[in-house]
Amino acid sequence: MDDAKSAGLDAWVAFFETLSHGTLDRLTGLTVPEVRFRDPFNDAHGRDAVRAALLHTLNGCRDLRFTVTHRLPADDLAILRWRFEATVTGIGRMDVIGTSEVRQAPDGRVAEHIDHWDSGEHVYLRLPVLGAPLRLIRRRLGAAPPR
Repeated sequence: MDDAKSAGLDAWVAFFETLSHGTLDRLTGLTVPEVRFRDPFNDAHGRDAVRAALLHTLNGCRDLRFTVTHRLPADDLAILRWRFEATVTGIGRMDVIGTSEVRQAPDGRVAEHIDHWDSGEHVYLRLPVLGAPLRLIRRRLGAAPPR
């Protein structure tokens, strides 16, 4: 990974680790105009859409905290392992371990950020109406009882 991409990845990690309403304006300098952000609930294309997705997350969470625990940088892709902690409206306290694929432009700005985490366990199983039938399906399909 060259210096521009390394510096860009450092800035991107710092952006998420300090994510707040007051830091959203930094998105413009950190991303290409056509940036893509995808997670289990969003597939946002362009800075305005990515900003809207992040704003929605901030508005639905209290005590939000991202901590990047590992980085696996390469020339064409960086993998980040992270922990997300927050109290989420309608869900309660969440503590999620996930990974992100980050692709960068040659100048280090982020072109694509794709999150991978288990929304079934951390969201759907905890919803009152969906949770019970999903837990039943999980028990029937699984070989070992869930913890």
